Amino acid sequence: MKRILVIRGGALGDFLLTLPALKALRDAHPRARIEILGYPHIASVADKRFYADVVRSIEYAALSCFFARGGDLPSHLRDYFGSFDLILSYLYDPDQIFENNLRLCGVQQILRGPAQIDKNAHAAWQLAQPLRELGINVTDLAAKVFPSDEDREFARRFLENCEPPILALHPGSGSEKKNWPIENWIELAKTSLNAKALFHTIIFVSGEADENEMARVRALFEHEPQVRFAHQLPLPQLAAVLEQSTFIGHDSGISHLAAAAGARCLILFGATDPKVWAPQNTNARVLLAPSGDLTRLDVATVGNAISL
Repeated sequence: MKRILVIRGGALGDFLLTLPALKALRDAHPRARIEILGYPHIASVADKRFYADVVRSIEYAALSCFFARGGDLPSHLRDYFGSFDLILSYLYDPDQIFENNLRLCGVQQILRGPAQIDKNAHAAWQLAQPLRELGINVTDLAAKVFPSDEDREFARRFLENCEPPILALHPGSGSEKKNWPIENWIELAKTSLNAKALFHTIIFVSGEADENEMARVRALFEHEPQVRFAHQLPLPQLAAVLEQSTFIGHDSGISHLAAAAGARCLILFGATDPKVWAPQNTNARVLLAPSGDLTRLDVATVGNAISL
């Protein structure tokens, strides 16, 4: 098998939960050219970093005709898709319209991954099941990322004036119901700064969706010399920074990234099920809120769990 295409949209966590399947595919076909059709800012963690030789954007207008019956399929896309020996697609395609159009391009082997995750098994296991058709049984469900030398050089410069040990905190998740109250994050940070024997630097990690939470945090800590802010860093570079840290976060894509980078992680779970969604890395520990209610998880419990 010389050419493989993986089509994977979704958010960061969805993509990272697919990495165990991609790693098994790469291990089984180390010489194959693997391309990913997805969101480049997310799939960048895999681009020329072990998993993929090329990442292309799924947000390409000409692709829309592949979701219509009898669509006029552009010749350049026919040639592109037809050049692959295997296509693994996680797109939602209940009527197999997209798949049938791929077959019109001459694609012989198409595997369909689950577009949605059920509650009966871990998400990474479900996402890896299509590979069984190739005789590949995925047993290691821990996602791993492999920062490049350039990523690690960025992290070295970013952390140059940060005294270790480093504690990285991510107060967001993209879903309010999965968030520990921001007041608790602020108290946790203050407690950590007072317990200098354990962590000497705090890094607040944030993205575009975390602006509301981070406005208060910045106002309180922006002049604190032991505090840094990692705001909207490119994901491969953020992975290299988190690799050097101890991390606390919610059920979020960034928490999966920290675990995949090898950070010692404490992940706070509330309404969602860790048996389905928690990272499977041995360096990641789950702290489950009482009755699934994160407002009932106190700061002392989190601090004790991370040895503050």
